[in-house]
Amino acid sequence: MDASVPRETGLWKRGVLWLLLLGPLFFASYGFANWLTTQRDDVGSLVFAWESAMPLWPWSIVPYWSIDLLYGLSFLVPATRQEMDRHALRLLSTQLICVACFLLWPLRFTFERPELSGFFGWMFDLLMGFDKPFNQAPSLHIALLVVIWTMFARHTHGPLLRGLLHGWMALIGLSVLTTWQHHFIDVPTGALAGWLCVWLWPIEGRSPLQQLRPARQLKRWRLALRYGLGSALFAALAVNLGGTWLWLLWPCAALLLVVLNYTLVGAAGFQKRADGRLGMASQWLFAPYLLAAWCNSRLWTRKHPQADQVVEGIWLGRIPSTAQAQPFASVLDLCAELPFCNADLNYRSLPRLDLVPADAQACREAAAAIEELRHAGPLLVCCALGYSRSATAVAAWLLLSGQASSVTQAIERIRAARPRVVLSLEQCQILQALLPDSHSPRNELEVIHGH
Repeated sequence: MDASVPRETGLWKRGVLWLLLLGPLFFASYGFANWLTTQRDDVGSLVFAWESAMPLWPWSIVPYWSIDLLYGLSFLVPATRQEMDRHALRLLSTQLICVACFLLWPLRFTFERPELSGFFGWMFDLLMGFDKPFNQAPSLHIALLVVIWTMFARHTHGPLLRGLLHGWMALIGLSVLTTWQHHFIDVPTGALAGWLCVWLWPIEGRSPLQQLRPARQLKRWRLALRYGLGSALFAALAVNLGGTWLWLLWPCAALLLVVLNYTLVGAAGFQKRADGRLGMASQWLFAPYLLAAWCNSRLWTRKHPQADQVVEGIWLGRIPSTAQAQPFASVLDLCAELPFCNADLNYRSLPRLDLVPADAQACREAAAAIEELRHAGPLLVCCALGYSRSATAVAAWLLLSGQASSVTQAIERIRAARPRVVLSLEQCQILQALLPDSHSPRNELEVIHGH
């Protein structure tokens, strides 16, 4: 466990209270879903042909059952009340989401398990006294495993202990198949449910549920519509083609979460941490989108991967690799969706949504960060491409620091260094409002935008 984190007193009592709530709810809700499903005559199944070769390993019932013990022990791990409560809310949300899916879309396990004897056979009999061959996807076992695994991994250190932890947790994940309790489709859907709950209740910071505010900018809704159409396309292909094409439900879900970020949550929905890394849940949930965003970043800048110096000591560019970041003492990162990993630099993250104009307050915040960081040495101001979000920040600094007397001058200075910079008319108008006299005519801004 992590001894560097001071442990709050009295947490075991709080853990017991949570267990007294979650335990009965688990058995009541899961049992009800099982009972209700037995009353239906429309319960189907989703099985791949290759699953008939899946072996039955009776001994794997031991790791399968061990998740019940780990469920209870996981409440001894949190070091703070917030960590305890967020862990419990993850488990509660997992239960509610999975049971809701069982009621809306029940599936049946189709393999007939042979009679087993001995200790392993007794454990199977005990399990089947409560667990019926219904309610398969998403696997509640896998969803709970993701939540519990994440909690233990936060506080387990050292290569040996972490190796044992990850090995046993992986064995639990495999056991849902080798005990013939689940079909394959239940595993990735269960993992999706688990990671969704980890994302909903981050240990640090506010939950996305606490940040739900309808976007005021029409641009955000238009972008959300595009991502929504992409999600619908992936869903249609997955449902109509089936088989391996069902993996397209992953980018479908990722784009739905991007839609949520653009319409309600904002840049914080990507959960980029202060060190530039994305939370583990975001890495898994947004993975298809993140891959596409990274490829897009590299394709657009493939002929011009280097950063450009706008003024002495301030550079503008795309989010760098470790090697590309070496010449700089500091980095100001305006990208919300791509991670930055270099612990040796003086790093500041001000995540902004892609293609969305930054408001006046965001511009002032970015300019203040540039002014602070540039004194430490060469400063890179970056975003995914280095053409818009980061350019806006540099333009704001030029205006507020007196390096440029007008938006026209600021943008021309930036474009002299990095010609492909693109700022929308709306963004130019917001920059114009930063000036105390704000006298530049609208047609001048239109000329800038149309350059």
